[in-house]
Parts: sequence; C-alpha cells; structure tokens
Amino acid sequence: MKRAIGLLEIKNVARGIFIADAMLKAGNVELISALSLCPGKYIIMVAGDVGAVQSAVNSGRNAGQEFVVDDFILPNVHPSLFPALAGCTEIKSLGALGIIETFSAASAVAAADTAAKAAPVELVEIRLARGLGGKAVITLTGDVGAVTAAVQAGSTAIEESGFLVDRVVLAAPHKDLHEAIL
Repeated sequence: MKRAIGLLEIKNVARGIFIADAMLKAGNVELISALSLCPGKYIIMVAGDVGAVQSAVNSGRNAGQEFVVDDFILPNVHPSLFPALAGCTEIKSLGALGIIETFSAASAVAAADTAAKAAPVELVEIRLARGLGGKAVITLTGDVGAVTAAVQAGSTAIEESGFLVDRVVLAAPHKDLHEAIL
C-alpha cells in the first residue's frame, strides 16, 4: 500500500524529465505520473514509503533548483486521493459542492488531501492544469457542513503559499450541474 506521495512541479518539460529520472534513481518509489501540463510545465508524482518518497523529492529539488515551481510530500495520503486524481471516483449523487482552485498542481493535491482528512466528504476530481492554463481545480461533495469545513481546511493549508485562487461552496447545486460535475 502506498503510504506517502511526493510531487514536484517543474517550469519546463525537458528539465522535468531530467528531474523525474533523478527522483526515480534516488529512492525505491513507484512513478504515479510524469507528464506535461499547461503552460509547458511538467509534474512528477511518486509514491512509496515515507523515507523513500522524501529521498526522491529531495533529489528532485536538488536536481531542479530554480526550475521547481512547487512541491510537497504527503506522509499519510488519504485513500480517496488516487481515484480523484485519475478522475474515476464513483459518486452516485451530488450533495453540497465544494470547489478549490489553485495556481499549481502540487498545491491542489496538498489542498485536496487536507480537505479529505478534515471532514467526511467525497473527492469528486482533482483536475491538474490540463486545459486550465497551469491552474488546478478540486471538486468535492457531501453534506453542507462537511463540505464547508473541508473547503476551509484545504484552502487554509495552501493560502499562505500564495497558490490559492478561489474557493466556493454551493449548498444545493442546480440539478443540471450534477451531470456536468459527475
């Protein structure tokens, strides 16, 4: 079981591939994703034991230096994070809807993990910068109180970094949004 994940967001694709190689050579980690994002950025996400992930991310930071836009290590990742990243969360009905928008992919994943741990909500999707001009969007659902608490916690976790764009809670989203969101 994956206990930790680490992610580096890089300013350009070529350097991103170089850094991914350094990360994979540094620790016994599993490559979750290595891909280019808008606008010409690159993310590398690895998973494994906490020590191995820390080693890989530290090596990536050292190899990337000024090319690193954002990064994180999450030692005890919430299990709902992986389906939300893959866009394959099975949600039968939409309750209240929470949205957190960020300026970076890394901050979105960190905010989503914090939100999911803060209250009993379901992560619907973590959309990372594809077609979003480098931004990322988290959607989550549940009862109004839980969604409000989760959005607040996730937003607060990244607010100081300057990567928070906006946050919204819809207590009762219009029925036509259900199909668009789910």
